[in-house]
Amino acid sequence: QVQLVESGGGLVQAGGSLRLSCAASGRTFSNYAMGWFRQAPGKEREFVATISGSGGFTSYTDSVKGRFTISRDNAKNTLYLQMNSLKPEDTAVYYCAANRVRPASTGRTYDYWGQGTQVTVSS
Repeated sequence: QVQLVESGGGLVQAGGSLRLSCAASGRTFSNYAMGWFRQAPGKEREFVATISGSGGFTSYTDSVKGRFTISRDNAKNTLYLQMNSLKPEDTAVYYCAANRVRPASTGRTYDYWGQGTQVTVSS
């Protein structure tokens, strides 16, 4: 079992920045590929970014490329999402997820999910 707890969400103006954190416990963190997903009201959950267990591979959805950065600190068992130049359309609940297979953009690849943290970007 892996437990994931997100933090760092909040209300920010358009153009601002936030850093989300996801604290992991229960298993060797570096064995897991990690991902960030988000879900806006009335919309399907969508992929945001993913990172390999070592941190050497990352991938992003097109809408956040150049603005968001996914990273991890395996010594601290923590995943991060640095979000810059935020836009109102980034408003959503953000979830972190873990899987032992590979970095992936599909939610069904992931075995463990956090409870989510709300990000609201005002215009």
